[in-house]
Amino acid sequence: MTDTPSADPQKTAGSPAAPPATPPGALSEAMSGPASSGLARRGALEDIARFFRRLQWALLFVAVGALIWVLTPVLTPFATALLLAWLGDPVVARLQARGMSRNSAVVLVFSAMLAFAVAVVLVLIPLVSSQVQTLAESFPRYLQWLSGTAVPWLEGRTGMEVSSWLDPQYVLEQLRRHWESASGFAGDAIGYLTRSGFAVLGWVANLVLIPFLTFFFLRDWHLLVERARALIPPRRAVLVATLARESDEVLGSFLRGQFMVMLSMGLFYAAGLWLVGIDVGVLIGVAGGLLTFIPYVGPTTVLVGGVVAALVQFGDWPHLAGVLAVWGLGQLLESYVLTPKLVGDRVGLSPVTVVFAVMVGGSLFGFLGMLLALPVASVANVLLRHLHRGYLDSDFYRGGAAPAAAVGDSPGAEPPRA
Repeated sequence: MTDTPSADPQKTAGSPAAPPATPPGALSEAMSGPASSGLARRGALEDIARFFRRLQWALLFVAVGALIWVLTPVLTPFATALLLAWLGDPVVARLQARGMSRNSAVVLVFSAMLAFAVAVVLVLIPLVSSQVQTLAESFPRYLQWLSGTAVPWLEGRTGMEVSSWLDPQYVLEQLRRHWESASGFAGDAIGYLTRSGFAVLGWVANLVLIPFLTFFFLRDWHLLVERARALIPPRRAVLVATLARESDEVLGSFLRGQFMVMLSMGLFYAAGLWLVGIDVGVLIGVAGGLLTFIPYVGPTTVLVGGVVAALVQFGDWPHLAGVLAVWGLGQLLESYVLTPKLVGDRVGLSPVTVVFAVMVGGSLFGFLGMLLALPVASVANVLLRHLHRGYLDSDFYRGGAAPAAAVGDSPGAEPPRA
Protein backbone atom coordinates (compact mmCIF):
# COMPACT_ATOMS: atom_id res chain seq x y z
CA MET A 1 0.00 0.00 0.00
CA THR A 2 1.58 3.17 -1.16
CA ASP A 3 0.84 6.68 0.09
CA THR A 4 -0.33 9.43 -2.29
CA PRO A 5 2.45 11.93 -2.80
CA SER A 6 1.70 15.26 -1.19
CA ALA A 7 2.16 18.59 -2.92
CA ASP A 8 5.49 20.28 -2.56
CA PRO A 9 5.21 23.20 -0.19
CA GLN A 10 8.03 25.13 -1.84
CA LYS A 11 6.53 24.71 -5.32
CA THR A 12 3.17 25.76 -4.05
CA ALA A 13 4.61 28.75 -2.35
CA GLY A 14 6.67 29.82 -5.38
CA SER A 15 3.81 29.62 -7.97
CA PRO A 16 2.20 32.90 -9.03
CA ALA A 17 -1.08 33.76 -7.28
CA ALA A 18 -4.36 33.54 -9.29
CA PRO A 19 -5.93 36.91 -10.17
CA PRO A 20 -8.88 37.90 -8.04
CA ALA A 21 -12.33 37.30 -9.50
CA THR A 22 -14.05 40.37 -10.99
CA PRO A 23 -17.36 41.15 -9.34
CA PRO A 24 -20.34 40.85 -11.73
CA GLY A 25 -21.54 44.39 -10.94
CA ALA A 26 -18.25 46.02 -11.87
CA LEU A 27 -18.19 44.20 -15.22
CA SER A 28 -21.71 45.35 -16.09
CA GLU A 29 -20.86 48.91 -15.12
CA ALA A 30 -17.74 48.87 -17.31
CA MET A 31 -19.73 47.56 -20.27
CA SER A 32 -22.61 50.00 -19.77
CA GLY A 33 -20.39 53.11 -19.61
CA PRO A 34 -20.19 53.78 -23.39
CA ALA A 35 -23.85 52.88 -23.86
CA SER A 36 -25.02 55.32 -21.17
CA SER A 37 -22.88 58.11 -22.59
CA GLY A 38 -24.35 57.44 -26.05
CA LEU A 39 -27.87 57.59 -24.68
CA ALA A 40 -27.09 60.86 -22.92
CA ARG A 41 -25.64 62.31 -26.13
CA ARG A 42 -28.69 61.17 -28.10
CA GLY A 43 -31.03 62.71 -25.50
CA ALA A 44 -29.18 66.02 -25.71
CA LEU A 45 -29.48 66.03 -29.51
CA GLU A 46 -33.21 65.31 -29.26
CA ASP A 47 -33.63 68.22 -26.83
CA ILE A 48 -31.80 70.55 -29.22
CA ALA A 49 -33.93 69.38 -32.16
CA ARG A 50 -37.11 69.88 -30.11
CA PHE A 51 -36.00 73.40 -29.19
CA PHE A 52 -35.40 74.33 -32.84
CA ARG A 53 -38.79 72.91 -33.86
CA ARG A 54 -40.49 75.05 -31.23
CA LEU A 55 -38.45 78.04 -32.35
CA GLN A 56 -39.62 77.48 -35.94
CA TRP A 57 -43.27 77.40 -34.82
CA ALA A 58 -42.78 80.57 -32.80
CA LEU A 59 -41.21 82.36 -35.77
CA LEU A 60 -44.05 81.13 -37.97
CA PHE A 61 -46.65 82.55 -35.57
CA VAL A 62 -44.81 85.88 -35.46
CA ALA A 63 -44.65 86.01 -39.26
CA VAL A 64 -48.36 85.22 -39.57
CA GLY A 65 -49.20 87.93 -37.02
CA ALA A 66 -47.09 90.48 -38.90
CA LEU A 67 -48.74 89.50 -42.18
CA ILE A 68 -52.22 89.90 -40.67
CA TRP A 69 -51.25 93.30 -39.29
CA VAL A 70 -50.05 94.45 -42.73
CA LEU A 71 -53.08 93.05 -44.61
CA THR A 72 -55.70 94.17 -42.08
CA PRO A 73 -57.69 96.39 -44.52
CA VAL A 74 -57.81 93.59 -47.09
CA LEU A 75 -58.65 90.77 -44.67
CA THR A 76 -61.45 92.58 -42.80
CA PRO A 77 -64.30 91.77 -45.26
CA PHE A 78 -63.08 88.18 -45.59
CA ALA A 79 -62.98 87.68 -41.82
CA THR A 80 -66.45 89.23 -41.47
CA ALA A 81 -67.85 86.97 -44.18
CA LEU A 82 -66.25 83.87 -42.62
CA LEU A 83 -67.76 84.72 -39.24
CA LEU A 84 -71.22 85.21 -40.75
CA ALA A 85 -70.92 81.95 -42.69
CA TRP A 86 -69.89 80.12 -39.52
CA LEU A 87 -72.93 81.52 -37.74
CA GLY A 88 -75.30 80.44 -40.52
CA ASP A 89 -73.89 76.99 -41.29
CA PRO A 90 -75.69 75.15 -38.42
CA VAL A 91 -79.04 76.45 -39.68
CA VAL A 92 -78.19 75.27 -43.19
CA ALA A 93 -77.28 71.85 -41.81
CA ARG A 94 -80.60 71.59 -39.98
CA LEU A 95 -82.52 72.50 -43.12
CA GLN A 96 -80.56 69.88 -45.04
CA ALA A 97 -81.45 67.27 -42.42
CA ARG A 98 -85.12 68.01 -43.09
CA GLY A 99 -84.76 67.19 -46.77
CA MET A 100 -83.91 70.57 -48.31
CA SER A 101 -81.04 70.80 -50.78
CA ARG A 102 -77.96 72.70 -49.70
CA ASN A 103 -78.31 75.39 -52.34
CA SER A 104 -81.93 76.06 -51.33
CA ALA A 105 -81.00 76.09 -47.65
CA VAL A 106 -78.11 78.48 -48.31
CA VAL A 107 -80.36 80.83 -50.29
CA LEU A 108 -82.98 80.80 -47.53
CA VAL A 109 -80.51 81.43 -44.69
CA PHE A 110 -78.63 84.09 -46.65
CA SER A 111 -81.90 85.88 -47.50
CA ALA A 112 -82.89 85.89 -43.82
CA MET A 113 -79.49 87.31 -42.79
CA LEU A 114 -79.66 89.97 -45.50
CA ALA A 115 -83.22 90.93 -44.51
CA PHE A 116 -82.13 91.26 -40.88
CA ALA A 117 -79.20 93.50 -41.84
CA VAL A 118 -81.46 95.70 -43.99
CA ALA A 119 -84.01 95.94 -41.17
CA VAL A 120 -81.29 97.02 -38.72
CA VAL A 121 -80.06 99.70 -41.12
CA LEU A 122 -83.51 101.01 -42.04
CA VAL A 123 -85.27 100.76 -38.66
CA LEU A 124 -82.91 100.52 -35.70
CA ILE A 125 -80.25 103.04 -36.73
CA PRO A 126 -82.69 105.93 -37.41
CA LEU A 127 -84.55 105.08 -34.19
CA VAL A 128 -81.39 105.14 -32.09
CA SER A 129 -80.29 108.36 -33.81
CA SER A 130 -83.56 110.05 -32.87
CA GLN A 131 -83.16 108.79 -29.31
CA VAL A 132 -79.66 110.27 -29.10
CA GLN A 133 -81.01 113.58 -30.37
CA THR A 134 -83.79 113.47 -27.76
CA LEU A 135 -81.23 112.80 -25.03
CA ALA A 136 -79.09 115.71 -26.20
CA GLU A 137 -82.10 118.04 -26.13
CA SER A 138 -83.09 116.83 -22.64
CA PHE A 139 -79.57 117.05 -21.25
CA PRO A 140 -80.04 120.48 -19.56
CA ARG A 141 -83.11 119.10 -17.80
CA TYR A 142 -81.08 116.17 -16.45
CA LEU A 143 -78.43 118.56 -15.14
CA GLN A 144 -81.10 120.69 -13.51
CA TRP A 145 -82.56 117.62 -11.83
CA LEU A 146 -79.08 116.64 -10.67
CA SER A 147 -78.35 120.02 -9.10
CA GLY A 148 -81.86 120.76 -7.79
CA THR A 149 -83.08 117.32 -6.64
CA ALA A 150 -80.45 114.58 -6.55
CA VAL A 151 -77.61 116.50 -4.88
CA PRO A 152 -79.78 118.08 -2.10
CA TRP A 153 -81.42 114.69 -1.43
CA LEU A 154 -78.00 113.01 -1.17
CA GLU A 155 -76.68 115.75 1.13
CA GLY A 156 -79.74 115.49 3.37
CA ARG A 157 -79.44 111.70 3.68
CA THR A 158 -75.67 111.42 4.13
CA GLY A 159 -74.67 114.78 5.62
CA MET A 160 -71.95 115.19 2.98
CA GLU A 161 -71.45 118.46 1.13
CA VAL A 162 -71.51 117.04 -2.38
CA SER A 163 -72.10 120.41 -4.03
CA SER A 164 -68.76 121.69 -2.74
CA TRP A 165 -66.78 119.27 -4.90
CA LEU A 166 -69.43 118.55 -7.52
CA ASP A 167 -70.33 121.89 -9.05
CA PRO A 168 -73.10 121.39 -11.63
CA GLN A 169 -72.04 124.50 -13.52
CA TYR A 170 -68.49 123.21 -13.81
CA VAL A 171 -69.74 119.81 -14.97
CA LEU A 172 -71.99 121.49 -17.53
CA GLU A 173 -69.13 123.61 -18.83
CA GLN A 174 -66.83 120.60 -19.16
CA LEU A 175 -69.51 118.57 -20.91
CA ARG A 176 -70.23 121.40 -23.32
CA ARG A 177 -66.55 121.82 -24.06
CA HIS A 178 -66.01 118.12 -24.75
CA TRP A 179 -69.26 117.92 -26.69
CA GLU A 180 -68.08 120.76 -28.94
CA SER A 181 -64.70 119.10 -29.44
CA ALA A 182 -66.39 115.77 -30.20
CA SER A 183 -68.72 117.50 -32.66
CA GLY A 184 -65.72 119.17 -34.29
CA PHE A 185 -63.91 115.85 -34.54
CA ALA A 186 -66.98 114.20 -36.04
CA GLY A 187 -67.31 117.03 -38.54
CA ASP A 188 -63.64 116.72 -39.49
CA ALA A 189 -63.99 112.96 -39.90
CA ILE A 190 -67.09 113.34 -42.07
CA GLY A 191 -65.37 116.01 -44.11
CA TYR A 192 -62.35 113.79 -44.58
CA LEU A 193 -64.51 110.89 -45.69
CA THR A 194 -66.36 113.17 -48.06
CA ARG A 195 -63.17 114.56 -49.55
CA SER A 196 -61.41 111.23 -49.75
CA GLY A 197 -62.91 109.41 -52.68
CA PHE A 198 -60.77 106.33 -52.10
CA ALA A 199 -62.01 105.93 -48.52
CA VAL A 200 -65.63 106.18 -49.65
CA LEU A 201 -65.05 103.74 -52.48
CA GLY A 202 -63.34 101.30 -50.12
CA TRP A 203 -66.18 101.54 -47.63
CA VAL A 204 -68.78 100.91 -50.34
CA ALA A 205 -66.72 98.07 -51.79
CA ASN A 206 -66.59 96.35 -48.40
CA LEU A 207 -70.35 96.70 -47.99
CA VAL A 208 -70.86 95.03 -51.37
CA LEU A 209 -68.11 92.46 -50.92
CA ILE A 210 -69.19 91.16 -47.49
CA PRO A 211 -72.61 89.79 -48.62
CA PHE A 212 -71.03 88.36 -51.79
CA LEU A 213 -68.31 86.53 -49.83
CA THR A 214 -70.76 85.42 -47.15
CA PHE A 215 -72.95 83.67 -49.71
CA PHE A 216 -70.09 81.71 -51.27
CA PHE A 217 -68.48 80.87 -47.91
CA LEU A 218 -71.84 79.65 -46.66
CA ARG A 219 -72.40 77.55 -49.79
CA ASP A 220 -68.92 75.97 -49.72
CA TRP A 221 -68.46 75.76 -45.95
CA HIS A 222 -68.45 71.95 -45.86
CA LEU A 223 -65.84 71.88 -48.64
CA LEU A 224 -63.63 74.31 -46.72
CA VAL A 225 -63.88 72.13 -43.63
CA GLU A 226 -62.99 68.98 -45.56
CA ARG A 227 -59.97 70.64 -47.18
CA ALA A 228 -58.75 71.89 -43.81
CA ARG A 229 -59.24 68.39 -42.36
CA ALA A 230 -57.19 66.83 -45.18
CA LEU A 231 -54.20 69.00 -44.23
CA ILE A 232 -54.06 67.57 -40.70
CA PRO A 233 -51.50 64.75 -40.18
CA PRO A 234 -53.28 61.43 -39.50
CA ARG A 235 -51.49 60.93 -36.18
CA ARG A 236 -52.88 64.27 -34.97
CA ALA A 237 -56.36 63.96 -36.48
CA VAL A 238 -58.10 62.80 -33.29
CA LEU A 239 -56.51 65.50 -31.11
CA VAL A 240 -57.21 68.30 -33.61
CA ALA A 241 -60.81 67.09 -34.08
CA THR A 242 -61.33 67.14 -30.31
CA LEU A 243 -59.87 70.63 -29.96
CA ALA A 244 -61.90 71.92 -32.91
CA ARG A 245 -65.14 70.47 -31.54
CA GLU A 246 -64.58 71.94 -28.08
CA SER A 247 -63.60 75.31 -29.58
CA ASP A 248 -66.77 75.33 -31.67
CA GLU A 249 -68.86 74.57 -28.60
CA VAL A 250 -67.20 77.30 -26.54
CA LEU A 251 -67.43 79.89 -29.30
CA GLY A 252 -70.93 78.81 -30.30
CA SER A 253 -72.22 79.04 -26.76
CA PHE A 254 -71.13 82.65 -26.63
CA LEU A 255 -71.59 84.01 -30.15
CA ARG A 256 -74.75 82.17 -31.15
CA GLY A 257 -76.39 81.83 -27.76
CA GLN A 258 -75.28 85.06 -26.12
CA PHE A 259 -75.98 87.06 -29.27
CA MET A 260 -79.57 85.87 -29.24
CA VAL A 261 -79.82 86.69 -25.53
CA MET A 262 -78.46 90.19 -26.13
CA LEU A 263 -80.84 90.77 -29.04
CA SER A 264 -83.87 89.46 -27.14
CA MET A 265 -83.11 91.44 -23.99
CA GLY A 266 -82.46 94.61 -25.98
CA LEU A 267 -85.83 94.31 -27.71
CA PHE A 268 -87.59 93.50 -24.43
CA TYR A 269 -86.07 96.38 -22.47
CA ALA A 270 -86.58 98.85 -25.31
CA ALA A 271 -90.24 97.86 -25.80
CA GLY A 272 -90.94 97.79 -22.05
CA LEU A 273 -89.45 101.22 -21.32
CA TRP A 274 -91.17 102.65 -24.39
CA LEU A 275 -94.53 101.34 -23.14
CA VAL A 276 -93.85 102.92 -19.74
CA GLY A 277 -93.44 106.24 -21.56
CA ILE A 278 -89.71 106.93 -21.20
CA ASP A 279 -88.55 109.25 -23.98
CA VAL A 280 -85.12 107.64 -24.22
CA GLY A 281 -86.36 104.16 -23.33
CA VAL A 282 -85.30 102.63 -26.64
CA LEU A 283 -81.76 103.93 -26.24
CA ILE A 284 -81.52 102.65 -22.66
CA GLY A 285 -82.97 99.27 -23.64
CA VAL A 286 -80.61 98.78 -26.59
CA ALA A 287 -77.59 99.77 -24.49
CA GLY A 288 -78.63 97.41 -21.69
CA GLY A 289 -79.20 94.56 -24.14
CA LEU A 290 -75.79 94.99 -25.77
CA LEU A 291 -74.12 94.98 -22.34
CA THR A 292 -75.96 91.87 -21.14
CA PHE A 293 -72.94 89.63 -21.78
CA ILE A 294 -71.12 91.41 -18.92
CA PRO A 295 -72.66 90.31 -15.60
CA TYR A 296 -74.48 93.06 -13.71
CA VAL A 297 -73.47 95.78 -16.22
CA GLY A 298 -76.39 95.36 -18.62
CA PRO A 299 -79.11 95.07 -15.95
CA THR A 300 -77.55 97.90 -13.93
CA THR A 301 -77.56 100.13 -17.02
CA VAL A 302 -81.27 99.49 -17.55
CA LEU A 303 -82.11 99.96 -13.87
CA VAL A 304 -80.13 103.14 -13.25
CA GLY A 305 -80.90 104.69 -16.63
CA GLY A 306 -84.60 103.87 -16.45
CA VAL A 307 -85.01 105.12 -12.86
CA VAL A 308 -83.18 108.39 -13.56
CA ALA A 309 -85.12 108.95 -16.79
CA ALA A 310 -88.44 108.29 -15.02
CA LEU A 311 -87.59 110.65 -12.16
CA VAL A 312 -86.44 113.42 -14.50
CA GLN A 313 -89.29 113.07 -16.98
CA PHE A 314 -92.21 112.34 -14.62
CA GLY A 315 -91.05 112.41 -11.00
CA ASP A 316 -93.84 110.15 -9.73
CA TRP A 317 -94.16 106.66 -8.33
CA PRO A 318 -96.30 104.97 -11.04
CA HIS A 319 -93.71 105.44 -13.78
CA LEU A 320 -90.93 104.46 -11.39
CA ALA A 321 -92.83 101.28 -10.52
CA GLY A 322 -93.27 100.60 -14.24
CA VAL A 323 -89.51 100.81 -14.80
CA LEU A 324 -88.87 98.47 -11.87
CA ALA A 325 -91.46 96.02 -13.23
CA VAL A 326 -89.82 95.96 -16.67
CA TRP A 327 -86.41 95.42 -15.09
CA GLY A 328 -87.65 92.60 -12.84
CA LEU A 329 -89.45 90.79 -15.67
CA GLY A 330 -86.33 91.12 -17.80
CA GLN A 331 -84.21 89.50 -15.11
CA LEU A 332 -86.62 86.58 -14.82
CA LEU A 333 -86.75 86.18 -18.60
CA GLU A 334 -82.97 86.19 -18.95
CA SER A 335 -82.17 83.93 -15.98
CA TYR A 336 -84.87 81.27 -16.32
CA VAL A 337 -85.80 81.22 -20.03
CA LEU A 338 -83.26 82.72 -22.44
CA THR A 339 -79.90 81.80 -20.91
CA PRO A 340 -80.77 78.13 -20.13
CA LYS A 341 -82.36 77.64 -23.57
CA LEU A 342 -79.90 79.52 -25.80
CA VAL A 343 -76.57 79.41 -23.96
CA GLY A 344 -76.91 76.36 -21.73
CA ASP A 345 -74.46 75.22 -19.09
CA ARG A 346 -71.43 74.68 -21.34
CA VAL A 347 -68.15 76.13 -20.15
CA GLY A 348 -67.55 79.24 -22.25
CA LEU A 349 -65.57 82.43 -22.16
CA SER A 350 -65.76 84.51 -19.02
CA PRO A 351 -66.85 88.14 -19.42
CA VAL A 352 -63.43 89.38 -18.32
CA THR A 353 -61.78 87.23 -21.00
CA VAL A 354 -64.19 88.54 -23.64
CA VAL A 355 -63.54 92.20 -22.80
CA PHE A 356 -59.77 91.68 -22.58
CA ALA A 357 -59.63 89.77 -25.87
CA VAL A 358 -61.69 92.36 -27.74
CA MET A 359 -59.61 95.25 -26.38
CA VAL A 360 -56.30 93.56 -27.21
CA GLY A 361 -57.47 92.54 -30.67
CA GLY A 362 -58.77 96.01 -31.42
CA SER A 363 -55.59 97.70 -30.26
CA LEU A 364 -53.38 95.37 -32.33
CA PHE A 365 -55.32 94.84 -35.54
CA GLY A 366 -58.22 97.30 -35.42
CA PHE A 367 -61.66 96.10 -36.50
CA LEU A 368 -60.20 92.86 -37.85
CA GLY A 369 -58.68 92.15 -34.45
CA MET A 370 -62.04 92.68 -32.78
CA LEU A 371 -63.57 90.16 -35.18
CA LEU A 372 -60.84 87.58 -34.60
CA ALA A 373 -60.55 88.19 -30.85
CA LEU A 374 -63.32 85.83 -29.74
CA PRO A 375 -62.40 82.90 -32.04
CA VAL A 376 -58.75 83.16 -31.00
CA ALA A 377 -59.71 83.48 -27.33
CA SER A 378 -61.99 80.43 -27.52
CA VAL A 379 -59.28 78.29 -29.12
CA ALA A 380 -56.75 79.53 -26.56
CA ASN A 381 -59.19 78.70 -23.78
CA VAL A 382 -59.57 75.13 -25.03
CA LEU A 383 -55.80 74.71 -25.47
CA LEU A 384 -55.12 76.00 -21.96
CA ARG A 385 -57.71 73.61 -20.58
CA HIS A 386 -56.01 70.66 -22.30
CA LEU A 387 -52.58 71.84 -21.16
CA HIS A 388 -53.86 72.12 -17.60
CA ARG A 389 -55.27 68.61 -17.80
CA GLY A 390 -51.97 67.28 -19.13
CA TYR A 391 -50.06 69.12 -16.40
CA LEU A 392 -52.19 67.50 -13.70
CA ASP A 393 -51.44 64.07 -15.21
CA SER A 394 -47.71 64.71 -15.62
CA ASP A 395 -44.92 63.22 -13.50
CA PHE A 396 -43.76 66.73 -12.63
CA TYR A 397 -47.05 67.50 -10.87
CA ARG A 398 -47.40 64.05 -9.30
CA GLY A 399 -43.76 64.07 -8.17
CA GLY A 400 -42.88 60.75 -9.84
CA ALA A 401 -43.41 58.85 -6.55
CA ALA A 402 -45.25 55.56 -6.35
CA PRO A 403 -48.31 55.21 -4.14
CA ALA A 404 -47.71 54.58 -0.45
CA ALA A 405 -49.17 51.06 -0.56
CA ALA A 406 -46.77 49.98 -3.32
CA VAL A 407 -43.78 51.39 -1.48
CA GLY A 408 -44.75 49.63 1.74
CA ASP A 409 -45.18 46.28 0.02
CA SER A 410 -41.76 46.37 -1.67
CA PRO A 411 -39.25 43.78 -0.42
CA GLY A 412 -36.88 44.98 2.23
CA ALA A 413 -39.01 47.94 3.27
CA GLU A 414 -39.68 48.47 6.91
CA PRO A 415 -43.23 47.83 8.02
CA PRO A 416 -45.15 50.95 8.94
CA ARG A 417 -45.02 51.81 12.62
CA ALA A 418 -48.13 52.27 14.62
